[in-house]
Amino acid sequence: MVSVTMKELLEAGVHFGHQTRRWNPKMKEYIFGQRNGIYIIDLQKTIKSFKEALQFVRSVAESGRQILFVGTKKQAQDIIRDYALKCESSYVNQRWLGGLLTNFKVIRTSVDKLVEMEEMREDGRWELLSKKEQSRKEKVFRKLQKNLGGLKTLTELPGAVFIIDSSKEEIAIAEARKMKIPIVAVVDTNGDPEDIDYPIPGNDDAVRAIELFASKVAEAIIEGKKARLAQGMMEEKKEEAAGETQPVEAETRTEPGGENE
Repeated sequence: MVSVTMKELLEAGVHFGHQTRRWNPKMKEYIFGQRNGIYIIDLQKTIKSFKEALQFVRSVAESGRQILFVGTKKQAQDIIRDYALKCESSYVNQRWLGGLLTNFKVIRTSVDKLVEMEEMREDGRWELLSKKEQSRKEKVFRKLQKNLGGLKTLTELPGAVFIIDSSKEEIAIAEARKMKIPIVAVVDTNGDPEDIDYPIPGNDDAVRAIELFASKVAEAIIEGKKARLAQGMMEEKKEEAAGETQPVEAETRTEPGGENE
């Protein structure tokens, strides 16, 4: 199981919330106090919530479903991409495209178009196009790559979404709830934890905090995938062993006279 320590949370600044004038009363239970006009998040509750979220993430990965990483704020973009790729997951780190979850088939058509364009560039078909056509397609390709590049392996709706900054990603949360997709999200003192299945109270602005959250989620996904692989190998061995020990039925022959020998 992925470990989370108080030292890690403190060093990453996870306990620093927003200014006291910017808060959501629904986060009151997660606030320890305030210092110099800044809310301080109760890290004991963060650890408890984070561990529960990681256990859930691991179970989703072990079931074979994908976890979609979402973080479009500037300081989260590279981190979300890097850790999603590390655990071979899909991600959205630019703008959220409306309908990504609620109208997935249409979005997937655009993703397939991007994949086809990449194949054309690799197998030489791109070079067979006229310069004018190449220029036109290049503009389309860049736009698709920017907005949908992280979704190429998402062939079905994800088993869960992991979100940095619940306040910023309201559309993603609304779509996930509508499609009954479980939500794991970092919720700062200005956020609303009620719409989140697994809220993680914490700083969603500091780079070190964002990286800590993303790295632990990626680690939990990798653990889940390894457990699934190990389980599959164990079942294969059991099937092979069962096949080897299965008794062979005695062969009977029927003579022309009609009696068995």
